[in-house]
Amino acid sequence: MTKKSTLKALMLLLALTPTLWMSSCSTIEDGDYVSPITQYEKMGGTWRVNSVTQIDETNQKSMALTGLFDFESFAIHLGTDASGNPTSYTISGSAPALLPVSGQWKLENPFVNSDGSSAKVLLNENTALTVTAMPGAQQSLEFKLTRTQNGNAFVSYVYNLVPAE
Repeated sequence: MTKKSTLKALMLLLALTPTLWMSSCSTIEDGDYVSPITQYEKMGGTWRVNSVTQIDETNQKSMALTGLFDFESFAIHLGTDASGNPTSYTISGSAPALLPVSGQWKLENPFVNSDGSSAKVLLNENTALTVTAMPGAQQSLEFKLTRTQNGNAFVSYVYNLVPAE
């Protein structure tokens, strides 16, 4: 190598050294760990009935029950703790008791199901409700209670709920 090319290489090395040294001192803060958002955060709180529909699963005929049997008094409180985990639930109002009126609740899976299937709410571990609409852009929670006999569905009740004020 000639003296001139050695000097150029040395000058290039001296020019790049501060750049490399300064870029290695990054002060970007990546933040702290944050728990993933669960569906409990969307569902917790008190919900009042907007509409109740009965569906005959044998022929797919439906009937609005909202104005009948005092369903408009139905409200459900889905309690969560400070961490957003489910605790207890209570149902108030004088609507027919199709659901257990109090106890513990949880979701079958606290996150969105990766296979696209509907979420299931479990009341007292033995009553399953299929979530048909989750609060999001629309502040509405909807679930379906399906009654079966010998594994065949014969009637469903769809509860459309809005946040209680």
